[in-house]
Formats: sequence, C-alpha cells, structure tokens
Amino acid sequence: MTDPTRADCGTHAATVRLTEIFFSLQGEAARSGLPTVFIRLTGCPLRCTWCDTEYAFTGGTPTPIADILAEVAKYPTRHVCVTGGEPLAQKTCLTLLTALCDAGYDVCLETSGALDITPVDPRVARIMDLKAPGSGECDKNLLSNISTLRPSDEVKIVIASRDDFDWACNMIAQHELCKRCDVVLSPVAGQLNPTDLAEWILAAGLDVRFQLQLHKLLWSDARGK
Repeated sequence: MTDPTRADCGTHAATVRLTEIFFSLQGEAARSGLPTVFIRLTGCPLRCTWCDTEYAFTGGTPTPIADILAEVAKYPTRHVCVTGGEPLAQKTCLTLLTALCDAGYDVCLETSGALDITPVDPRVARIMDLKAPGSGECDKNLLSNISTLRPSDEVKIVIASRDDFDWACNMIAQHELCKRCDVVLSPVAGQLNPTDLAEWILAAGLDVRFQLQLHKLLWSDARGK
C-alpha cells in the first residue's frame, strides 16, 4: 500500500468530525467476517427507530485526515469501512474516502441512502440502506441513488416486521435491485425472529442475501466492536 504520510497537502489540511476508530470483524454484507478498520464519523440527519449508534449523533472530535490515515496504518488489514452516523453528512468524508483509496485500502462506505452517493470515489464500495417503513424514515430514501448503483455496491434493507418485508419485496421488484447489485435483508435484533425472515425469503424466492449482524452475535452491543 502507499505510504499514508504522502497524502497531498489538501488531504493533510482537511478534517472530519470523528467519533471513533476501531479494529474488528466486519459484521454485515458481503465482507462479513473480514478483519476491518472502522472509521465512525459523527452526525446523522436521520433518527431510525432501531438505531444502535445514537452515540454518534453528536460530539466527536475534529480530526485531520492525515491523522486518521496514520491510525489506520497501525492495523494488520487492508479493509477499511467508513460508517456513522451518516458519513456523507460531512462534505470532507469524500476527501477521506479518496485518501484511503489512494493509500491502497479496500474501502467501503456504509450510508443511509438519504444523501446523494454519486460524488463518492468510484473505487469505494457503497453499502446503501433503503429505509423500510418500520424505521420511521422511509420518506427520506433518495430513490435517485438507485439508478447509480454498480455491481460493486450493496443495498441493505433492515426488516422489523412482515409489513417491512412486503415493502422490501415491492422495492426489489419495482427497481430490479437484484440486477443492479447484491441485496441484503437483515432482521432488527430483538424485534423480528430471524427464522421468520429466513422463511419469508425462501417462500418468496428472493435472490437476496439473508444476514445476521455477526458483531452482535460475538460481542452483543459492546461499543467499538
């Protein structure tokens, strides 16, 4: 990988508001199980009913991107995930993503799907939520993002009920999501029996990936895991 200390002057000068950096196993989507450095940025314009990272809504520390690159370089992996909150709520997130790609990392972005994903560096895999009605934020979905999805991206839909599942089925069919990229369905922990969701997927014949959050199975709700 490229020496992260050789980032250009603009990158060195830019800052993001940072909640935390930690090293763990990726718990979601196609990269599940991979040792990954997580960069959690601060702030989110959404308030999903089942959110498990409310601590990232406020606070955080303004941190130079060069310092983040130096911290990431300490860990024995090339996989990096920028998450939140909603990372794209900070304009300099785009600079951070490009800097990570330039340094040779395999980078993914976890985003709510409420903000425009088109400015994201094309080397980044975009893991984009579609918010089902049970989230309380369904009206925030920026549906214009769907037409920009690439095979390297993923769509994640968190399911809290049968109504959410039926909504997801309609969205998958209406927008031909499975032809665009991988689609992941995940039950809300503690609200929906995972076996029910698995059986619904099988009965509907959906070409989607069923997912449980690996990090919650291993570490429950421990922060930084």
